[in-house]
Amino acid sequence: MKHSFTVCVEGNIASGKTRLLEYFKKFSPIVEVLEEPTQKWRNIEGHNALAKMYEDPGRWGAVFQSYSQLTMTQLHTKPHTCPVKIMERSLHSGRYCFIENLHKSKVMPDLDYVVLTQWFDWLTKSHDIKVDLIVYLRTRPEVVLERVKSRLRPEEQCIPLKYLEDLHNLHEEWLINNASILSPAPVLVLDANQDLPSMYKVFEEEKAKILFGLAAS
Repeated sequence: MKHSFTVCVEGNIASGKTRLLEYFKKFSPIVEVLEEPTQKWRNIEGHNALAKMYEDPGRWGAVFQSYSQLTMTQLHTKPHTCPVKIMERSLHSGRYCFIENLHKSKVMPDLDYVVLTQWFDWLTKSHDIKVDLIVYLRTRPEVVLERVKSRLRPEEQCIPLKYLEDLHNLHEEWLINNASILSPAPVLVLDANQDLPSMYKVFEEEKAKILFGLAAS
């Protein structure tokens, strides 16, 4: 096989992506799990790009998103070692949710938006950015706000509800309203408003679809 079966787990901040990835790690060596490269984002030769982006998105939003595009492309094109690759987010959510949000909120200038969009278009056309399934952890903004507060990540403590609402709406536009146009793969929607034990039951019930595609029974 030229490709592994590639699954991208999408959703708002604190929607439960890390929990899903942790659950499916137990299927190693069938499954390779690739988390978002947040450690790289927090330390670019001593610079915390993630923190700077939250502190001053007008100044650092485009810089952060360009580095995010680079690191996510590295994950997409990483030679696979297992039949199934599960990634936390994708190059596509960066474009359709996070870059789009910066521009729609008038934080990102038009020129930055155009340049990043052209980079995305070139990367997806010229590199092997194959996605076979998207798992969308659909979660209400009020729920993820409570989770953000409870997990106490330093960069996230300034995140307001409005930001999470805007990201939620963009995920809905991308993966629900315009999935047939914008999504690179079929979408499996999971209700991720539930507590962790309930979500583990959902992961178990849906594991065949997540590992082998929506046609799996």
